[in-house]
Amino acid sequence: MAKDGLTIGDLADRTGLAVSAIRFYETHGIVHPVRNAGGHRRYGRHDLRRLSFAMIAQRLGFALSEIARQMAHLPAHKAPSKSDWTRISTAMRGDIETRIAELERLRDRLDGCIGCGCLSLETCALYNPGDTLAARGPGPVKLLGD
Repeated sequence: MAKDGLTIGDLADRTGLAVSAIRFYETHGIVHPVRNAGGHRRYGRHDLRRLSFAMIAQRLGFALSEIARQMAHLPAHKAPSKSDWTRISTAMRGDIETRIAELERLRDRLDGCIGCGCLSLETCALYNPGDTLAARGPGPVKLLGD
């Protein structure tokens, strides 16, 4: 792979990421290039999948630290197997389901407060009469759930 791998420019072209972003992902263990005799980074085609997964997971709201933690168990210099990806998806499934439930709750309740914007103040006779939600903590506790 060292001689024949993708250059960082090739990887940038294929993923749409800036070279600096690829280096940033490298510092977080998302990709693991090898160095050729001249010291230049060379990436495997499997790194396209790793970066694509990281980009999608970030767009879905996962923190880079969580993505890196999940990907740390993948083989560094070869394509992950189907069972590798299944293990990651299984580990992330609960968090995804929680996010979906939170978004659905937000979708279903937000229009009731969008006009006044109070979310938890005593002025909201509909969702929080008498400011009873203040005891549950700060912020939009009704929308965030228990």
